Amino acid sequence: MLKHGILGLLNYSDMSGYEIMETFRDSLNYFWNAQTSQIYRELQTLKKSGYVTDTAVKGRGGDKKIFSITESGRQELINWLRSETGGGTIRSSLMMTTFFRGELLDEENIRYFEGIKQAVEVFAKTMDEPEENTEKYSWMTDPKRSVYWKMTVEYGRMYNEMLGQWAQRCIDMIKDEGNNK
Repeated sequence: MLKHGILGLLNYSDMSGYEIMETFRDSLNYFWNAQTSQIYRELQTLKKSGYVTDTAVKGRGGDKKIFSITESGRQELINWLRSETGGGTIRSSLMMTTFFRGELLDEENIRYFEGIKQAVEVFAKTMDEPEENTEKYSWMTDPKRSVYWKMTVEYGRMYNEMLGQWAQRCIDMIKDEGNNK
């Protein structure tokens, strides 16, 4: 998936690795998390596969690489978009660990879910308005493209809100179960 996220961004504009990471943070991060090292590693894999090329450009801080999508990279992106069904198997480490948390003390589990709530609150404070980010990127001024960006931001907001509510319900369930013993 990361591969296709990077190809999608490069389909809009040529970018340095840093610009990809920054754009990723301002857009895809609402629903897909990637570390800087993962992005750079994936860029090298994409280059080896012939999906992107890079060009060294002299800058103030030294040379930097500007990545561009190739025609085969664009075709890979289009094929992926056409093949995705939108559903599929859900894999969630959060759900896997929650399923087995009965092995731990209630106090540990309450702290765990409080930590989720806190992370949700922090993430909500860092979310920009989609209009701010779409104006930041000139290639997102196209209304057809920007509406899809806004859709994913809305999904991220709704998911984040649901996650906070769910974590609170988990805490309540643990406390209720403790009162029934």
